[in-house]
Amino acid sequence: MRFGYRVKLVFVVVGLLIGLISFLYSNYITAELAIKEQHEIKLWAHAMSLQNRFDRRSEIERDVIFSITNTTTAIPAIMTDEYLRVIGYQLVDSTIFSDETKLRRKLEKMSSGGRVPIQINMPNGRTQTVFYDDSLLLKGIYFFPYIQLSVIAVFIAFAFITFSSSKHNEQNRVWVGLAKETAHQLGTPTSSLLGWIEYLKTQPIPPDVVEDINKDVTRLTKVVDRFSKIGSTTLLAPRNVCDVVTTTVDYFQSRVPRSVTLTFNKQSDEPLQALLNEALFEWVLENLLKNALDALGGSGSITVNLSANEKWVRIDVTDTGKGISARNQRRIFQAGFTTKTRGWGLGLSLSKRIVNEYHKGKIYVLRSEIDKGTTMRIALKRF
Repeated sequence: MRFGYRVKLVFVVVGLLIGLISFLYSNYITAELAIKEQHEIKLWAHAMSLQNRFDRRSEIERDVIFSITNTTTAIPAIMTDEYLRVIGYQLVDSTIFSDETKLRRKLEKMSSGGRVPIQINMPNGRTQTVFYDDSLLLKGIYFFPYIQLSVIAVFIAFAFITFSSSKHNEQNRVWVGLAKETAHQLGTPTSSLLGWIEYLKTQPIPPDVVEDINKDVTRLTKVVDRFSKIGSTTLLAPRNVCDVVTTTVDYFQSRVPRSVTLTFNKQSDEPLQALLNEALFEWVLENLLKNALDALGGSGSITVNLSANEKWVRIDVTDTGKGISARNQRRIFQAGFTTKTRGWGLGLSLSKRIVNEYHKGKIYVLRSEIDKGTTMRIALKRF
């Protein structure tokens, strides 16, 4: 865990350093390009102001001025006299010149963002002003650092997701391996117990005692089967949900304390079928019944209701126990979360995976009230 934290910290630090260096360097380039464009526009402005005095210039000077005014074309600019009448322009839509309001707005926009209009004093005492905007290249560079930071942020997020996913997959493989090894280790003594039950049947022991032992060993065999299925392809088959629920409730019926009442109610006697893996689904029901029994604190009642509509088969497990707070209702399905003094907090997390992922159903807290009880619902699609 500590190693994983350090790896994540290195990713964050490296990403931030790259982003900071890139941001500072891009800002430096942007500032240098802005200065270069200011020099270019000043040169263009002086060249434009000299165009009206060609009669006093040599042919070479005229060629130089013409070259400057026609090559400095990457920067939008407007030259005006002291009355804001347009004398020359480049890379600006000429249609705005016929609308005084649009022209003023354009000139105000060109004067914003730290761009100071260039004043040119003419020999006749008049003044010409050049308004200019950033070139497309400079505007693109302004946004480049933010694009880089976004790319770096996406990269860091992707690295986090990949790292977390690999760690999660690694932990899943460990749990799957542990479950299969547990099933393998339990297999031998379980088989031995089945043999001993057959021997007990030949002895002068009350049949009901042997039958109770046989039920517990059969249940243990199912537990081994469940653990062996973890990580394997889950095979589903049409099953009568009522039969599965009845089997589980009957098993618990003789094992709950006398101070606890366990009742099973069904909406009708018609078969309610759904695609199930019987061994895994019984595991979910057992988890809900055990949690309900723990919530009672020794006395109370548990009611299992089976109902259905056109799309869903619903199993509600209701207890009259201590209830679940609104805050904990959002956390009870998280792996490791438990309010008990003992336990790993995996029961409801596994139940949710079995119902949601394997059976494509839903399991959730239907309602709960402190010191009054809780109803957990499982919903399965009808077959």
